[in-house]
Amino acid sequence: MSKNVNPYKDSTLGKKAQVTQMFDTISKNYDGLNRVISFGVDVKWRKKVVALVRKAEVDSIMDIATGTGDLAIALAKTGAKKIVGLDISTGMLEIGKQKVRQKKLDDTIEMVVGDSENLPFKNDSFDAVTVAFGVRNFENLENGLKEIHRILKPGGLFVVLETSVPTKFPVKQGYQFYTRFILPAIGRVFSKDRVAYRYLSESAAAFPFGEAFNNILRKTGFIDVENKPQTFGVATIYIASK
Repeated sequence: MSKNVNPYKDSTLGKKAQVTQMFDTISKNYDGLNRVISFGVDVKWRKKVVALVRKAEVDSIMDIATGTGDLAIALAKTGAKKIVGLDISTGMLEIGKQKVRQKKLDDTIEMVVGDSENLPFKNDSFDAVTVAFGVRNFENLENGLKEIHRILKPGGLFVVLETSVPTKFPVKQGYQFYTRFILPAIGRVFSKDRVAYRYLSESAAAFPFGEAFNNILRKTGFIDVENKPQTFGVATIYIASK
């Protein structure tokens, strides 16, 4: 199970409330900082997720922890008739809604406020569910995965894109230096929230990745589980079914 890492160590709020507060605070800078922090490679990773979903030929998609909607918008290229982008942060969603309107995708993409651990949808509602850089922010990882399993149709596709930790020299050492010192420094310079990017690196380091996360997916009911490390292992794409 993942270690529970919270954004604000002195806060009396639970992780869910802290994560909401953090993303509301950094929402205006989030997209630009993501491009800088990942050197733009996150765009390439999302394209791989879209390709996997397109291959499945689905009509309905739920993108959980959609943030400002980058993945939800990219998923429109799959030809799905209905895409729901869900996030707990209204600040992130407002930016996402603006982007959806600019792309003239209002008829396809609906952006909704919601809790990943208590999804406001019936059982077996979606052909595919995606989460990009969001599962490590769940307050209770297994509860969130069980909810995703519940709303996914039998035979449906579940794809997760999440950070992971490289295990081979010298990439491992370079990754540790970057996430421990460089990433928080970039966050302090460009973001109003001085602790947000420290949390993002700490939560990535604490999150179970690879076979550990595969096992949690299986435990929560998913089948045909596999993982595909990306860019020397700094991120991983997980694929599963119901």
